[in-house]
Amino acid sequence: MIRQARDEACLSQAALAEISGTSRPTLSAYEHDRKSPTLATAARIVAAAGYDLAITPRIEFRHVAVDRGRPVQVPTALPRLPLHRALATVELPLHLNWSDGARRYELRDRRQRARVYEIVLREGRPDDVLTYVDGALLADLWDELVLPRAIRTAWHAVATGETTGKVA
Repeated sequence: MIRQARDEACLSQAALAEISGTSRPTLSAYEHDRKSPTLATAARIVAAAGYDLAITPRIEFRHVAVDRGRPVQVPTALPRLPLHRALATVELPLHLNWSDGARRYELRDRRQRARVYEIVLREGRPDDVLTYVDGALLADLWDELVLPRAIRTAWHAVATGETTGKVA
């Protein structure tokens, strides 16, 4: 978490150590799991990088059986992506986009984002969902997505918030 905050803030270890009042070797030890900071220390270091510690729901995936084909993997909560990832330009891996190879999708474009979400919900694994799908943007697009009935049924409750449907 400390490393992620430092990377996102584009800070060197030395710079973050200085502004957070921590030595660079200690910061390095925290980042490499050789030492564990207290919660207060981690919060102070992360805050110095311009971030807050936050609690987010743990997202687990459950297998939902369908009439035909492989089970659909549905998250227990909708993932939230950092803005720069939610609206990025992406090239889907071959296992997702086998028919249109090196195509790039602009997630800033609503239609292209809908296409990516349709592909990921149909073909994706849990790590694909966590990489490409933003829960709030999925909920916004839900009624417009063209999905097989089994997938729409499996995802409906979490996508519409009809279950606990937390957005992480």
